[in-house]
Amino acid sequence: MKQKLEEIREIVADVLELEPAEITDLGDFRETYEADSIRGIEILSRLEKKYMIEIPQSALPEMQNLQSVYKVTARCAGWQE
Repeated sequence: MKQKLEEIREIVADVLELEPAEITDLGDFRETYEADSIRGIEILSRLEKKYMIEIPQSALPEMQNLQSVYKVTARCAGWQE
């Protein structure tokens, strides 16, 4: 889990143009990092490509912080928690 969380942190940081250390597990993407919906779609797209999975766009509202992005990705990828 830890390794994949850090991989996701790097993807999110890249999309938001921040350093990975700046992305906290519970920092809200919109409020804390001023991300818009386009960035959310970019994060979703990069996760799909990296892990070769499909994440429904209906999951986007659920993906508000790093921890929730990990949970959605894990669910779609079938990772064991």
